[in-house]
Formats: sequence, structure tokens, C-alpha cells
Amino acid sequence: MAVTVTTLKKMKDAGDKITWLTAYDYSFAHAADQAGIDSILVGDSLGMVIQGHETPIPVTIEDSCYHTQCVARGATNAMIVGDLPFGSYQVSKEQAYANAVKLMQAGAHTIKLEGGELQVETIKFLAERGIAVCAHIGLTPQSVHKLGGFRVQGRGDEAQRLIDDAIAVEEAGAFAVVLELVPKTLAAEITERVGIPTIGIGAGPQCDGQVLVLQDMIGVYPKKSPKFSKNFLQDADSIDAAIGRYVMDVKSGAFPAAEHSFS
Repeated sequence: MAVTVTTLKKMKDAGDKITWLTAYDYSFAHAADQAGIDSILVGDSLGMVIQGHETPIPVTIEDSCYHTQCVARGATNAMIVGDLPFGSYQVSKEQAYANAVKLMQAGAHTIKLEGGELQVETIKFLAERGIAVCAHIGLTPQSVHKLGGFRVQGRGDEAQRLIDDAIAVEEAGAFAVVLELVPKTLAAEITERVGIPTIGIGAGPQCDGQVLVLQDMIGVYPKKSPKFSKNFLQDADSIDAAIGRYVMDVKSGAFPAAEHSFS
């Protein structure tokens, strides 16, 4: 049965862990779908793991649409989340809507954008027009140069800002929020305080779900993978089995472990 935003909300309410994984082409999308991944994110991480850039900033809306089309052909059950790339939604609500439409016409069921309170009006605008929006707070890779690199967010005085961001995007109509590189105790508090699913990446085990970049998860990205990731192919005899192990470990709570989290 196809996964929808309603499915994810029911999973949060029931305490069932949610599995997300990135994919950028037909073959890996099919593998993820067959392994039981709940949602496939066509992330702007493609800029690094597919295109070889240092950051996701060079990714264009045309790139995102192309890869979303490829993924949509391979997945029949997983919900497809299309990532709005840098510069495709920050100018105006209307710009965000036009590019969200392109992603959905390419095959995305929902879209993701970075930002908390700053994006409230855009999230409202899209949600009121029938577009399901996932927000993304904490480490926002499109702002990596402003943030001073890929570092943990939400420590000390920053914690309340992230709590406020999460509450704000929920009130604006977001169906979920990605928490990236956030201390595990803060991510747990946010997960408790919002009614929408939290999807963690480097945010500890208490989030409602987890997402990883596929190339990190199977150990094929030639550069150093982040601490929060795990190479599931090391103890599996195939990529299909590695994705299946990831699903099992997230569902059981075995992943992420303490070594994949931040305090």
C-alpha cells in the first residue's frame, strides 16, 4: 500500500519508527521501495554524491526534477519527497510554488525546503494550495557557508530557537520536519512537543524516523562519511540486504546507536 502523509502521522501516533532514504535514480529507488522504505527523498545531496560538488548549492531545479522523474519510475509504494534546491524558493512564495509544482509534475508526492520560522509564510502558501511540505531545521546544508561548515546546531542558547522553529513550521502546515545534526536530547524534546513526525539525521534515536544518504549507507561515497551514518553493506551480502538491514534497525531502535548521535 502506498505511503502517504497520513500514513506517517499514524506511525508517529502509534510509536512506529519511520524510514526514509535518499535515492536519485530508477534502480536504487526500486531497491529502496522493495526493501520497505517508507519515503524516498530525492535530496539536493545529489550535488555531492552524484555530481561531485563540495556542497549541494550548485544543484538546480532542473537537476532535481530530472532525478525525481527517475526515482518516480522505480518506486510504487514509498512516498517520494522532492527537495527544493538552493535559490529555488527563497525569493518569494510564488517562486516556491512554481518550483514545487515542477517537482510534483516530475513525480514527487511532497516537497522539502530548508528553514524554520523564516519559511512560515512560504509553507502556509504552499499548504493552502494543496502541496504537502516537509520543513528542515538544525544543520541546513544550503546555508553551510553562513553556518561556518557542517557542524552541530542547537547547543546552548540555540536550543530554544530550534524548538520555536519546529513549532512554527507545524503551525504553518508542514506535515513533517527533518532535524539534522541536532543534540539527541534536544531532538527528543522537539519530537515530544510537536504533533508532526520528526525525521532525524544525526539527531539521535528519539526522533520519529530516520533518514540517511544512500551512498553513505552503503559505503560508496569516496569522501569521508559523517559520524551519524553507518555502512550497512559491511555486514550484508548485497545492496538489497543492506537497505533491508537499515529498515530493520531503524524499526527496532537499533539504529542510530550512541556513536551515531551528538550530545
